[in-house]
Amino acid sequence: MSASEHLRAVLRMHQIGIVDLRRPDRLLRAAVANARLGPQAALTQKAALEHPDAPALTDERGTWSYREYYERSNALAHALLRVGLPPRAVIGVLARDHRGLALAITGTARAGLRLAMLNTGLAKTQLAEVIDRENVRFLLYDQEFADIVPTSVPRCLTWADGPSEDRTVEDLTAAEPTTPPQPEPRRPGGFIILTSGTTGLPKGAPRTKVSPLASALIADRIAFPRQGTAVIASPLFHSTGFGAWTVGLSLANHAVLLRRLDAESILRAISDHRAAMLVAVPTMLTRMLALGPEIIGKYDTSSLRAVFLAGSALSPELSTRFQDTFGDVLYNVYGSTEVAVASVAQPHELRRSPGTVGRPPVTVHVALFDENDERVDEPGAIGRVFVRTGIPFEGYTDGRTKQVIDGHMATGDRGHFDTDGLLHIDGRDDDMIISGGENVYPLEVENLLASRDDVLEAAVIGVDDPEFGTRLRAFIVPAAHAAQDPQQIKDFVKANLARYKVPRDVLFLDELPRNPTGKVLRRELPTD
Repeated sequence: MSASEHLRAVLRMHQIGIVDLRRPDRLLRAAVANARLGPQAALTQKAALEHPDAPALTDERGTWSYREYYERSNALAHALLRVGLPPRAVIGVLARDHRGLALAITGTARAGLRLAMLNTGLAKTQLAEVIDRENVRFLLYDQEFADIVPTSVPRCLTWADGPSEDRTVEDLTAAEPTTPPQPEPRRPGGFIILTSGTTGLPKGAPRTKVSPLASALIADRIAFPRQGTAVIASPLFHSTGFGAWTVGLSLANHAVLLRRLDAESILRAISDHRAAMLVAVPTMLTRMLALGPEIIGKYDTSSLRAVFLAGSALSPELSTRFQDTFGDVLYNVYGSTEVAVASVAQPHELRRSPGTVGRPPVTVHVALFDENDERVDEPGAIGRVFVRTGIPFEGYTDGRTKQVIDGHMATGDRGHFDTDGLLHIDGRDDDMIISGGENVYPLEVENLLASRDDVLEAAVIGVDDPEFGTRLRAFIVPAAHAAQDPQQIKDFVKANLARYKVPRDVLFLDELPRNPTGKVLRRELPTD
């Protein structure tokens, strides 16, 4: 990052309210804490000192102030240190969004331990493989996952629904001091976020050194509240929820965490807490709209100023329909676990060009390259998407990394810029289908199908075909009372796209298989 970019990021953080350049004493104290503890623990400490009685988080068991959250984090740090783990040992957490998960994030950091945030959608064998690969020495977990967590690892409950032989976090910390452990860690333990794992076992993406400027990168183009309320409906174990929640800490925001998600509970949380922000994935927006005007109208969502959306592709139809219903509040975020935030589309950009992922935030640069690693600059020309960011990727925990060209890292997606310079994603490299010698990106067909009133969701894959090598198969989640006529679907695609993009098969499903972050698990769709 150049000196000028560094300065721009600092000034942007001041404008947003993340830092106050008029208080260098607070700035220095926060910088020292970040260097020793990492951002989440440092920001919790900062908010506890400056806004001790402000609400930090709410879940179904009530609300913690920032003072309470800070003190409980210290108690957990003391308890974990008494377990006798070596410095920077890996602690695993398998939990839904609630106080126990938030406590695990900051408590392990205050103890100088590394946290592996495990995906709640993992199967038993996958979980065992990840725990072994990441060398997890102690496990914090929700009781509902008791049947899949390995008994060979020492463990403790983050959330108990009933009797259990295992201790709870409350038991573990009951007699511990609420002051910070001394001496404090010399450097952050860091954390490991798992990739989505849509094509296999999720990879571990570590973050040990996180720049204090990371909050500027995320918040630059998004209207975050300041000491306001955000409903976090995207899992904290994934980059979307984790990043948005972290920026919220820097602004002393109140996070409303939902352990169990359904569309109406999200609307209820926004209304009950007068939330200014919702953090979600596109599937949740589809389900909210599917409730219909009568149920949506029961809840006052007029406080909503921003919907931070990421995790999977946003169709143009969904973008427009959501803003028609809830107002121009949608911020479509494009990025990945590896590159963090690559670009953001603001509400007015989504109105002008529905489905776009917008422009890069401060310190981020997006470039397109062709198959020969040459730059692709012409508007409309599709290339491989590469990103250079102020939060450099450290490589996967298994030692692998991604291709880098001129400091830009591959995202695995293909996209193009329009004449206004807005970025559009055309599909994944590994999703491209070659049918009869023609390249087809499923996303284009899926977006077209999603524009129909009788289609709630759609996914398109390639299946083996003796004549064409591969043929397209479409999976449709129909709206209520839809006709479910495959030929009607085929005729619609034929009338709007090239003939080779017409699915040969159309199957109707009750729902698409998705992971907890909303991405379609294409490998689970039937191919025979």
